[in-house]
Amino acid sequence: MTKKYSFLLFILLSISAFTQNINLDQYQCIVVANKFDFLKQPDQYQTSSLTKFLLKKKGFRVFLDNEKLPKEIASNRCSVLFADVIEESGMLTSKVSIQFKDCYGKLVYKSKTGKSKLKEYKKAYQEAIRKAYETMEDFEYSYNVSLIVKEEKKETKEIKGHVTTPKVIVAPQIVKETTSQLTEKIANLKILYAQSIENGFQLVNTKPEVVFKILITNLKDVYIITDKNGIFYKVGEQWIAEYYENNKLQQVEYQIKF
Repeated sequence: MTKKYSFLLFILLSISAFTQNINLDQYQCIVVANKFDFLKQPDQYQTSSLTKFLLKKKGFRVFLDNEKLPKEIASNRCSVLFADVIEESGMLTSKVSIQFKDCYGKLVYKSKTGKSKLKEYKKAYQEAIRKAYETMEDFEYSYNVSLIVKEEKKETKEIKGHVTTPKVIVAPQIVKETTSQLTEKIANLKILYAQSIENGFQLVNTKPEVVFKILITNLKDVYIITDKNGIFYKVGEQWIAEYYENNKLQQVEYQIKF
């Protein structure tokens, strides 16, 4: 009986250890929200600054989302993790967790809940954030640029004794269009109208109904689509919504009136 329980305990511990593993090789920096949703002001109670300070201890380069990113990072948005602190407070206890999402808004990692029973808001939130951070033992910097290179230049593979040609990712060629062609193309795009909301815009059609809600990022003409796993960005004079629907990547072009 003792051996049986020992074996079960070993299996449970193994599963727990496995589920805590996270591959951070592709992320070279973290961008922390300058204003968390449960607070009224940017960096209120120095919560964003504290989160940035703590994450730097993990070895990452860390920025607030109102800071300018270095060119090598800004040009590779999907090498960035976006950090946010989420309130899970009860009646007499301040509870928070630290969450990380990728460039498509997909949850990549979440800390365990940090708690504080202190009454003063600043001390309570800061203590809760510190305790949430302390649970992130498996969250360590390990950015490996070679993995990105390998992704772009896939090695030749041998399949059943045959050598296949490596798939090379080539930047799309820019086809020059005449002014009339470009004008006609833009005129035929679906039109959405931007209405300001907190930290971004809601895009409505002529019915009117809200088609997208988008949040501002630190990158010019790049927004996060809040209700979908995707991004909204500008190419030339047109805007593209890129998101997943039924596990399929969708790309839809729009004309936006700000």
